[in-house]
Amino acid sequence: MKISFHGAAREVTGSCILIETGKTRFLVDCGMFQGEDDYKRNSSAFSFDPRSIDFVLLTHAHVDHCGRLPKLYRDGFRGRVFTTKPTADLAKLMMLDSAKIFLFEQARRGQEPIYYDYDVEGVSELFSFLEYEKEQAIIAGIKVRPKNSGHILGSAIFEVSINDNGVEKKIIFSGDLGNSPSAIIRDREYILGGDIVFIESTYGNRVHKSKEAGRKELKAVIEGVVARNSILIIPVFALERVQELLYELNNWVEKGELPVIPVFLDSPLAISATAVYQRYPDYFNEETKQRIKKGDSPFSFEGLKFTSLSQDSKKVNKTKPPKIILAGGGMGEGGRIGNYFEKYISGTQNEILIISYQADGTIGRKLLDGEKEINIGKNKVKVRAKISSIFSFSSHADEPALLDWALNIKSPKPKMFFVIHGDEEASQSLAQALKEKSGIAFTIPKINKEYEI
Repeated sequence: MKISFHGAAREVTGSCILIETGKTRFLVDCGMFQGEDDYKRNSSAFSFDPRSIDFVLLTHAHVDHCGRLPKLYRDGFRGRVFTTKPTADLAKLMMLDSAKIFLFEQARRGQEPIYYDYDVEGVSELFSFLEYEKEQAIIAGIKVRPKNSGHILGSAIFEVSINDNGVEKKIIFSGDLGNSPSAIIRDREYILGGDIVFIESTYGNRVHKSKEAGRKELKAVIEGVVARNSILIIPVFALERVQELLYELNNWVEKGELPVIPVFLDSPLAISATAVYQRYPDYFNEETKQRIKKGDSPFSFEGLKFTSLSQDSKKVNKTKPPKIILAGGGMGEGGRIGNYFEKYISGTQNEILIISYQADGTIGRKLLDGEKEINIGKNKVKVRAKISSIFSFSSHADEPALLDWALNIKSPKPKMFFVIHGDEEASQSLAQALKEKSGIAFTIPKINKEYEI
């Protein structure tokens, strides 16, 4: 069996693993690169023939895992894409949003779109659905069982059983493991055993503060904004993080622990994603399901306004502070976040709160690194607002949680860990910790290099 990595090897984004057995070639994820040179990398030809791929296993709907599927289709792929139903719905939203951004960039910069909406429609027709815990035969000699990874709605760990020239091998793909417990979805699940394990390492060298500590910090930030009569801007990704924020704000407002102030969700994608969440309550944890049964929507409260249309964004700016703006573009780029940075980031009373991973080269990373001037479009803008961060809301497991998950794989005990989906420092830290605690060999793969197991 041959394995090669076409993204997320010694870096976080662009997840794409190619598995080749004697008769079958399949991918686990086909995601976009994010950060510097992202257009060049995403538009480049695949280093394998998409027409030769029999099927794709899609772990979840973040664009760094699903975002190049329409390009795969455009370049000739006609196999099946296996995933959960929520992931299929969310992935289509994310891919259509990317197609729209590509058209915008074509008009602004003259860049040829990487794919179009009809490519998204084409690959969406190839989706087939899996259910947690149910093993399914995918193709002769290959069976797959998805388990809940606790990362975002519908996210999956894949247990893949492969008959490789008469030898049965169980391969585990962690996908992105969640920072459980989540406010909304069920906790990540453990795996009994596996021969080879692919484990993400986004925060492989970090320890998150507890969710409870994060809640206290967030509440304190909001109280400070109210006291200063200022503006809080939070760049958000459309999936999970924004739904968790709405859940927490709903709790505080309904209990009277925070005053009712305008809260704007200015992200058509996040609004559409929240509607998908509401369609799949069976994927929620018991506490959230019970709240819904009692008639409490976790994504609605007094003061909250969804601004889908661009003209609605103008109302946001006209609303007097204090106010909270949750704007699309979790790394400070894309979406509508740039408009708010340009307008408010020079105000000394205002605050920018970073709550998500920020890739190298992105505006969000530059703000975290303390840069005092940033480029927004063609304009240079002085950074005078307070820049703060809370990472306990991360939807990624930290190093202790990653180790806990990996070290519980015992029957059989893995022969090898492939440590992926992390920058080199994070991957090295997690790999060394795994080696010390388990004695199991590890590989931190290089992009486009082929490995044989």
